[in-house]
Amino acid sequence: MLAKSARLTESGDFARATKSGIRYSSTNFVGYLYLTEEVQPARAGLIISKAVGSSVARHRLARKIRHCIRDHYTTLPTGSLLVIRGLNRSVDADCKTEIATVVANLLRKTKDRATTK
Repeated sequence: MLAKSARLTESGDFARATKSGIRYSSTNFVGYLYLTEEVQPARAGLIISKAVGSSVARHRLARKIRHCIRDHYTTLPTGSLLVIRGLNRSVDADCKTEIATVVANLLRKTKDRATTK
């Protein structure tokens, strides 16, 4: 479980991350990373559609994703907003490896953009 200060809860923050953030898609997940200049801890949130399955399936998937995010939370830049969207087939996904890939590629894209500026 993520600490309360590490959770993304406001709809405006979700909108900022998904509309203006760096995006990376895998087979079962889409990750968004938005960098801010704020000096506060990174925050993370989830978007899981009803198309994923029943309430039980969605909550089970959310717990898996949160557990995987917690493993990579310390690598996120200060003040960043991370959003992971679970796609329709994500209930049966190997969350640990796929979330690790999504986060690693988002961080790589961030570094690539920073070096080109």
